[in-house]
Amino acid sequence: MPDPLILARIQFAFTVSFHIVFPAFTIGLASYLAVLEGLWLATKRDVFLQVYRYWLIVFALAFAMGVVSGLVMSYQFGTNWGPFSEKTGPILGPLLAYEVLSAFFLEAGFLGVMLFGLDRVGPKLHFAATLLVAFGTLLSAFWILSANSWMHTPAGFRIDEGRYVPDNWLEVIFNPSFPYRFGHMVLAAYLTTAFAVGATGAWHLLGNKAGMPARVMFAMAVSMAVVVAPVQLIVGDLHGLNTLTHQPAKVAAMEGHFETHAGAPLILFGIPDMEEAETKYKIGIPKLASLILKHDFDAEVTGLDAFPREAWPNVPIVFWAFRIMVGLGMLMILFGIVGAVLTWRRRLFDAAWFHRWAVAMGPLGFVALLAGWFVTEVGRQPFAVYGLMLTAEGASPIGAPGVGGSLLGFIGVYSSFSAPALTT
Repeated sequence: MPDPLILARIQFAFTVSFHIVFPAFTIGLASYLAVLEGLWLATKRDVFLQVYRYWLIVFALAFAMGVVSGLVMSYQFGTNWGPFSEKTGPILGPLLAYEVLSAFFLEAGFLGVMLFGLDRVGPKLHFAATLLVAFGTLLSAFWILSANSWMHTPAGFRIDEGRYVPDNWLEVIFNPSFPYRFGHMVLAAYLTTAFAVGATGAWHLLGNKAGMPARVMFAMAVSMAVVVAPVQLIVGDLHGLNTLTHQPAKVAAMEGHFETHAGAPLILFGIPDMEEAETKYKIGIPKLASLILKHDFDAEVTGLDAFPREAWPNVPIVFWAFRIMVGLGMLMILFGIVGAVLTWRRRLFDAAWFHRWAVAMGPLGFVALLAGWFVTEVGRQPFAVYGLMLTAEGASPIGAPGVGGSLLGFIGVYSSFSAPALTT
């Protein structure tokens, strides 16, 4: 019989993986729509309004799917994770409530104006509604990332009769890892959206290079990749250094370091073996990990041997998810560089090979987003609240048949929603 804890974790991972792509897409798409409408008002060029209307319907559908999938995901706090909800409720409950009362109501309140109000309320008021929806998506990310970050770097609380009670809300909200996680996530959302928009524009350019809306989509997406992808690399590095301070076991798993030693190599590839406590067949660059993590070629880097085995995360998942995320990030930077060169040479809309590359890059932003989420959440294990509450302590006393049955139900229902989308 499968372990009900493992099944509960798989169920939450499945539902949150399905859910996260929609709010991430809407964060980036809402800001993109605001820029498009602003450009239309400033230049009076109808092409910007055409592109705006094109992506507005997509935004509405993604927003609706995000709401529905988010509700399904949140119900698990009361079913599979009852003890966790009871103990952390005084902190996480208000944070999630703030997200609904401020961000979601703001988005939902002005979404109707965005969808149906352009010819009714006038361009300027409609633009204000678009700006408020875009701000609402960022505000939603603010509260959700604050709650999630607190689980990784808890601060501003005390334990009262087994429950985590806030002592200082500013310290709870702006916990040590929050600024880095928030910045990293928002930039990831912008990149994900940029490559989805760029792939769509490139697809149309392959059929009609003279299409002005496709040119606008593609040029704006390439510009976003040129600027944001390198910035994301810098923010990601800062986030990694913060993680090294507060969650060193996660960084050791990311790097594949089972042993603590000075002058640690940067392991590019290898096969982590948790039983043997060794990364086998590794290919690395000597001393580079010490330089990146400690800014010193000979600095000592903490390995997993500094922690009890029961406190180790699943090293292979964290190790490979991290490499997928970083590898795709470097590919995005390369894409931006090539796009900048083609723009300088005035060949951006003529290079069919580059358009095909852009189409292939379309889904990779979502892949990188999910890989990064796996690094973050799997790397936090075996803790639900890092260093304080084990995941096993937060699970509800439900048997494997109950959890497994609901998991199969989720997979069946979600697959029925996804299949039509994949065939259209």
